[in-house]
Amino acid sequence: MNRMKSNAIRELGPDTWADFEKLAPKQGTCWCMYYHRDKPLSGKIPREQRVALNRKEKERLVREDRSHAALVYDDETLAGWCRYGLKEELPRIDAGRNYKKIGPLADKKLWRITCFFVDRTYRGQGVAKAALDGALESIKKRGGGVVEAYPVLSKKLIANPEWVWFGTPSMFQKRGFVTTAPLGTSYLLMRKTIRPRGS
Repeated sequence: MNRMKSNAIRELGPDTWADFEKLAPKQGTCWCMYYHRDKPLSGKIPREQRVALNRKEKERLVREDRSHAALVYDDETLAGWCRYGLKEELPRIDAGRNYKKIGPLADKKLWRITCFFVDRTYRGQGVAKAALDGALESIKKRGGGVVEAYPVLSKKLIANPEWVWFGTPSMFQKRGFVTTAPLGTSYLLMRKTIRPRGS
């Protein structure tokens, strides 16, 4: 396990893409693209081709400022991130069967927090919490709005860190999120309103 010397926050963007590009393969084939699409890529596409498509599309969205994340650094090493974005940037949530029963808020600027990832060597050192704080601060700088989160409720899933990419309820409760509704038996819908800076 690497011991954190610092937990500096930087935004995902063209200047930090190279760092993200090094760590993203440890997450798997997704490249944090799943929720950017209305529908997932076809399973008929070979794995290597799927990875290449995800990487290429992710880089394009980052360079167009349409894919956001708060990156946590240990000195110059990227330790993990929290991915966030506007509803329009992360449309896959709308396709969820349980989410459809509730639906997004009408006439509101809606942000979504969909993914956490922490390098295995930095787990248990507060990286996800620092990344969440960084994401919420970035949302405030970008004008605020209603922020949605979908933390893992199932104790069985929480017991396996690989399944906690949505975070846990306590992480969000401590930051003022309130439960809106259950999303089936495994997840919660939680929301918080963030006022823009200066308001």
